Amino acid sequence: MTPLKTCLFSLAVLAVQSIWAQRPAQNPVKGTYGYLYCHMGGDGEYTAYAISRDGLHFEDVAGGRPVFDPQEHARIEGGTRDAFIARSHDGRGYLMTTTDMCVAKSKIWDNYGIDLLRSKDLLTWESVTFDFRKGPSIFCDPESPDVYRDWSKVNRVWAPQFVWDPNYTWPDGRKGGYFIYYSLWNRAEDEYDRMFYSYADASFTRLTKPRLLFDWGYATIDADINYLKSDGLYHMLIKKEGGHPGIYTATAPALTGPWSEPVEDDYVSFEGKKKCEGSSAFQLVGDDGWCVAYIEYSSNPKHYRICRADRNLRNFRDPQDIIGVRAPQHGSFMRLTKKEYKRLEKLNEQ
Repeated sequence: MTPLKTCLFSLAVLAVQSIWAQRPAQNPVKGTYGYLYCHMGGDGEYTAYAISRDGLHFEDVAGGRPVFDPQEHARIEGGTRDAFIARSHDGRGYLMTTTDMCVAKSKIWDNYGIDLLRSKDLLTWESVTFDFRKGPSIFCDPESPDVYRDWSKVNRVWAPQFVWDPNYTWPDGRKGGYFIYYSLWNRAEDEYDRMFYSYADASFTRLTKPRLLFDWGYATIDADINYLKSDGLYHMLIKKEGGHPGIYTATAPALTGPWSEPVEDDYVSFEGKKKCEGSSAFQLVGDDGWCVAYIEYSSNPKHYRICRADRNLRNFRDPQDIIGVRAPQHGSFMRLTKKEYKRLEKLNEQ
């Protein structure tokens, strides 16, 4: 090989390595047969399933009853709210995060931790619970800086979600971790709920201390982050507690930011002055546009909507109520293979 060819080859290798080193953070998507809607029960603080062939018309699994006993996995309050589900990064299993909270028992809208669950079959789950009031002892990096002086005053840890980040490097050199993001509030030290993040290891059992994701000067909750190939940016759907009600979007070049201010002229605004939250974006098979689901909770009865957006997660339109789910609430969506779909469908025959 000539010196010029050697140089060009080396540059090509470096370019590939650079691209590989910055692979986008995203969860595996697999399956073209159907969709799973994994959600908090609208009539109880538990996790339920519904399945669909087209992503709009659903059927409750097992009558919308709990997938598992929430008290087994929510070791603080006994309720699993705001379920977020995705495939594990290696494609060999499934992971879920829930808000450990039971308003029916506590009678207040405070809670103290989150639950991380893992499964091989979508039916049998193992879990760990993190009670943030216990402070540094629950985290795998106790020597890292603390975001609070007094952890015992933490009063909200809400709506955790996650995405696999192949670029994260652990202190021992291991690559890859689950970027878990959630809203956190310590009433004694914070003025309002802010978005934080931690990293979980590949086992989904160890968690780093919280780090501030952003602070826009007002309360923000229920973030949903997706990487878009269309513009190479991370897009976040979020509820901001202030201004006109709606689901807003922000963008960032990396998971940790910097995150832009919410887009004020293109947001999920169909509900007028009614309140909505719990957004979840997913794509239909063969469609590069997006579906955006959310709960409009200030009406009685509540309305769980699914609207459409373009490939850039913009131009929100055509909201429809979800069909076939008895008690929908805050949740998430995952594509299913035929084998997975049939496995869940069998629960309706029992």
